[in-house]
Amino acid sequence: MTERERFLEVMANFNPRVPTLKWEFGYWGETLNNWYRQGLPKRDFARIPAEYTTPSSSIYTKSWITRNKYVAPGEYPKGFVLMAGGLYWPTQGFAKDKDVRAHFCMDHTQQLVDLNLFFHPMFDVEVLEEDDDKLKYLDLDGVTRLFLKESATMAAGWEWPIKDRKSWEKLKKERINTDRIRERLPADWSEQVTEYKSRTYPLGLGGYPMGFFGTPAHLIGYDNLFYMYYDDPALVHDILDTFTNLWISVFEEVLADVEIDLIQIWEDISFGSGSMLSEATMREFMLPYYKRLVEFVKGRGVKVVLVDTDGDCNKIIPFFIECGATGMYPFEVNCGMDVLKVRKDFPGLALMGGISKSLIAEGREQIDIQLEKVKAMLKMGGYIPYMDHFTPPDVHFSEFNYYRKKLNDIIDEGARA
Repeated sequence: MTERERFLEVMANFNPRVPTLKWEFGYWGETLNNWYRQGLPKRDFARIPAEYTTPSSSIYTKSWITRNKYVAPGEYPKGFVLMAGGLYWPTQGFAKDKDVRAHFCMDHTQQLVDLNLFFHPMFDVEVLEEDDDKLKYLDLDGVTRLFLKESATMAAGWEWPIKDRKSWEKLKKERINTDRIRERLPADWSEQVTEYKSRTYPLGLGGYPMGFFGTPAHLIGYDNLFYMYYDDPALVHDILDTFTNLWISVFEEVLADVEIDLIQIWEDISFGSGSMLSEATMREFMLPYYKRLVEFVKGRGVKVVLVDTDGDCNKIIPFFIECGATGMYPFEVNCGMDVLKVRKDFPGLALMGGISKSLIAEGREQIDIQLEKVKAMLKMGGYIPYMDHFTPPDVHFSEFNYYRKKLNDIIDEGARA
């Protein structure tokens, strides 16, 4: 079976006899730099993408390709990420891992159609300030960002394009319309459609930063959005209504040409001790728009609707199920998430992730404990196991080697059982 067929059997049909996908969420650049020194063969070093295509795919690209004295030749910036299947590609200027995948015979990543789901025309990337240690720049999505070169973590928002009703109306008039939807599709769309029709990998829509909390937080700023919910709720509704209409219009064009397997909705609405929003706020500002979009995509044959949120999401899982989500990830263990408990409480929800990245770094005993849970989960289907976020640099390659080979064996044995 192809990766696409297996993905649908596992995530849509909960078939435990089909081998689940051999994916990881992804790897920090510093992690890969370490692993190459610790024994990972460096055969097909994945280049950092330098081209700007869409806001979703190329946000942060300027950070990764700027001159940086702290990055040695042939290495990645510390906060750069290599995608490994569990999180989609393309996204955020990141690259697809090749060497880890080949070394451990892992599966190819899920892929998103590279669509402009935000501002068209995009903003021009503009350097505002730069020296050896920092870069401040205007990004494709209109967000001004500050990038610290030594730590090289993802650039932080400095100023956001939506400040008030006036700024939003200007953006809406100049950069959001449904008159030229085809221009939001890839320039080589007909060639991509030909490839997609014979693809072997799962193909999706959406992704970072498309979400009904994620998008306004991304374009307004978290603190500013929290105030806006109360100070100008009509404005928040107008923003969400406008983007929902836009997304449906863009997806309608895509779905007229090609079958899509999944939709990815990015929220990151929860943190270490729970949701950032009350249930009442979520119901008022998110639920109606979720229902509209999910009803549309499911009506066009999309079987899997995935919600990405970090942190402790225990209490808000029922809300996302009500919204129409069929699966969630990555279930961070150190925030109190337990995939076995979630599966018991919500047997119809597909799950991905749930293996503690922190405990993997502690050695083989902890790895074995983590993987016992995987065996039980695989017997129930609807589960793709991998670490609960990007693999951190304190995971030594020898530990990852032990973990990944044993996990691959468990997946193979589970499918044969």
